[in-house]
Amino acid sequence: MVRGLTIGEFAQLTKLSVRTLRRYHESGLLEPASVDPATGYRYYTGEQIPTAQVIHRLRLLDVPLIDVRKILATEDAGERAGLIGGHVARLEAELERTRATVASLRQLLRPDTGELDVRLRAVPARTVAAVEGVVDHDDVLDWYTDAMAELDAAVAGHRRLGPPGGRYANELFTGGRGAVLVHRPVADPPARGRVGPVDLPAVELAVTVHRGPHDDIDVTYGRLGAWVVEQALAVDGPVHETYLVAPRDDPDPAAWRTEIGWPVFRLAPG
Repeated sequence: MVRGLTIGEFAQLTKLSVRTLRRYHESGLLEPASVDPATGYRYYTGEQIPTAQVIHRLRLLDVPLIDVRKILATEDAGERAGLIGGHVARLEAELERTRATVASLRQLLRPDTGELDVRLRAVPARTVAAVEGVVDHDDVLDWYTDAMAELDAAVAGHRRLGPPGGRYANELFTGGRGAVLVHRPVADPPARGRVGPVDLPAVELAVTVHRGPHDDIDVTYGRLGAWVVEQALAVDGPVHETYLVAPRDDPDPAAWRTEIGWPVFRLAPG
C-alpha cells in the first residue's frame, strides 16, 4: 500500500502552508486521503492537488465556506459558474468603489489643482420633458440609468433644445433620500409613461465644469462650495447638473464633461 504524500510534502507541492491544510481538513473542505490511526499523520494523493488550489483561490476571493463546499460538491457546470460568478461580480463592484476612492484621494492630495473656473448664470424658466421620483441615495445611479433610457425613448423625434440635465434635492445627500429629476429640453415635451412636461423655474446658478470620469466629481463639488462661501453666496435649492458630454455620447471617460451648478443668492453684509 502506497502511503501517499505527507502533509508537508503536499504543502510544498500546492504552495499552501501546513496550517492552512489543517484548517481545510478541520472545516471539512479537504479531507486527507487517509489518516494514520496510530500517529494521526495526514496523507494526501496527487489527485487532490488541483482541489486544494481551487479552495485556496476561492478563499482568497472571500467566498464563504458554505459556498466553497457547494462549488466543490456540484457536478453541474452551470450551477458552479453561477456560484462563482456571483462572488466575482461582488468583488468587481468592490474594486470599482476602491478605484473611485483612490481617484478622489489623488485629486484631493494634489498640491495645486489651479483656479476653478466658476461663473454665475441666470437660467430662465423653461418647460422640459422630465422624469421625477423620490429615490434612496444608494439607488440613484440605477434610477438615473432607467429614467434616462425612458426619457430618450419618449423624446425621440422631438427637436432638442439643449443637453440633458438633472436636479438633486439636498435631502438626497443630507438624509439619504430625496427628490430627483432628470430632463431633456425639447420642443413640445411629450407625456408618455413616467415622462411628462415639467416647468422649471428661473434660477441663478454658480456653475463649473467637471472634466473626466465621475469618480472624483465630489471633489469638484467641494471646490465649487468653497468658491460660493468665499463670494459670500449661499446655496438655495437643489443641485443642478448638465451632461454636456455623457457616457452615451462618448465611451471614453476622459471626454466626459459635467456642468454642476448650485442655486445661489448673495448674503446680506454682516
